[in-house]
Amino acid sequence: MDDELDSGSTALTGTTPTGPNLHDWNTGLAGPDPLSAVDADSLSGTSDTKAAAAAGPAAGPATGSSRPGRAGRGPSKPRPEWRDPAELPGVQRAHTGAFGQKLQALDDAARTVMAVMDSIDVNALSDPEVVALTQMVERTGRPVDAARVATATVVGYRSRSGLGAESLAWRLGASHQNDLLIGLTGTSVPEMKRRVSLGEKVAPRMLGGTVLEPEFPFVAAALSAGEIGIDAAENIVKGLADYKVHGRFDADQSLVDGGEAELVESATGSVFGRTPGPGDTNTATNTATHTDTDGAGPACTGPIARLGASAGFTFPADRIREMAATWQAVLNPDGAAPTAEILEAKSTFSFGKLSQGLHPLRGGVTPELKGIMQTLFNTFQSARSAPAFPSAEEQQRIEAGELVPGEILDERDGGQKRADILRGILVQVAQDPRTPTMGGMPPTVMVHVNATDLINGVGVGWIDGVEGPVSMKTINQMVDNGGFRPIFFGGTGAVLALGDKVRCFTPLQRRAITARDGGCIIPGCTCPPQWTEVHHVKPWQNGGPTNVSNGVLLCWRHHHNIDTSGWHIRMVLGMPEVKAPHWIDPTGTWRKPPQHRAHDPKTRRQDE
Repeated sequence: MDDELDSGSTALTGTTPTGPNLHDWNTGLAGPDPLSAVDADSLSGTSDTKAAAAAGPAAGPATGSSRPGRAGRGPSKPRPEWRDPAELPGVQRAHTGAFGQKLQALDDAARTVMAVMDSIDVNALSDPEVVALTQMVERTGRPVDAARVATATVVGYRSRSGLGAESLAWRLGASHQNDLLIGLTGTSVPEMKRRVSLGEKVAPRMLGGTVLEPEFPFVAAALSAGEIGIDAAENIVKGLADYKVHGRFDADQSLVDGGEAELVESATGSVFGRTPGPGDTNTATNTATHTDTDGAGPACTGPIARLGASAGFTFPADRIREMAATWQAVLNPDGAAPTAEILEAKSTFSFGKLSQGLHPLRGGVTPELKGIMQTLFNTFQSARSAPAFPSAEEQQRIEAGELVPGEILDERDGGQKRADILRGILVQVAQDPRTPTMGGMPPTVMVHVNATDLINGVGVGWIDGVEGPVSMKTINQMVDNGGFRPIFFGGTGAVLALGDKVRCFTPLQRRAITARDGGCIIPGCTCPPQWTEVHHVKPWQNGGPTNVSNGVLLCWRHHHNIDTSGWHIRMVLGMPEVKAPHWIDPTGTWRKPPQHRAHDPKTRRQDE
């Protein structure tokens, strides 16, 4: 394989190659045709190919290709073994001459950056210095990112599987383009796919031997100028790709160009537009199209370049993605309605594989459904968002030991709160009598656990159709709220009997407890009563009865953590009392939780 890269289609000086390329305009990148006769002979590195070429057409097509006119496309020999490309003579010669000087310049630049960073103690910098360094490092890295995209795209194009034995990947012993790219760079396959996907949109194209500008010329110009980052470039390309030529939607291409130019300006803080071309006279630069819309004369037809600083603001990559979505609505000539059916058909929701004790949620929702969900989440989350200070009456109750002082610390983040809100909604729907039944039974989660494990408080349980185990802590909570039904097995595993449901609060008992408590009894918790669970104050496994005098309402979070959170509950004359953790109430006073508003003297009209 020593002579696999002995010579190639590109000039050794690294200059822009020329040559015909009759591939489709949408996939043909500007560059030499890897299938030309010169390339096939010089890159094969075998005497067999040269002999076949010398024999002429009479020799027939090479083995591995059965299609007319496609001789030599299929592998006619075993794929070479992979070797470090740096050991190949062709690559070694690339480090000499004029092109070698360019490679050395890049190496010197990298060493300069490393030397400068080694001389800086980042942790010791002042705030202004670390801010300036952060911006400069980002600016320094952007030309490198653009070069990475460009090189990965060319390597990927020359390694596409349709080239067969002429593929660059095959000739270097790699199985496919991604295999070659990760072998050359040491990065991951997703990163290589990301670079190639972006590069295909910002690389020059060929049509009939003519070099065409990139599909996204403004993004390409900003990348080349080091003005835009990869993230922002990706967001622009992904946001407008469906509206370019041969995209999913028809759109006015002048508007698409205008949208691309404005998004690039918003991402870079620079104005990019066309410069005067060779035949332009009395031209006026235009940042989007060839059309003169201001009456200032003919528009420029030259390449796109940076024209100056923008008068507007510069936005981060995440904001550019949102702005691209706004442009999508502008570019769709019929508005959003015609695409709603397409997009809604793709709305989906599914569970991923169990990972680290959690099933990831995957899918997407339509904008109106997100609005409903977000409003619902915000409604419940905002209940505790505003700071509260005790009134004079509340201060008196605090001093009398009837109210827990201070705000109750909720350590959940926004995602955990939304998950608990969603749990409450789903539980309420499952318990609603109008919910459809399944097999004659309402939606019921069946957890299977060994009786001995349940008594001893060890082991795990299992839910049918769910691969992850359920902890004994969760099982006890479910039994505490919903009871259990024993199933008796014989020695051979056969079912002998099905016992009655035990340790389960009846619907009447739950209504009575709800009328007394009015919701979760932990002070400060705003969980509505229909989302709560009934908790045995004296645990059922310790002989606690299942009656109104031993049951209280708790939300799922407080119920799940009642044994470890530091909260304590007791019943006094049929009424619950709570004692807060020491870090909330250092006095350790037992206090009565808020009553149902129907029974609370503060919410009742007193007789005059």
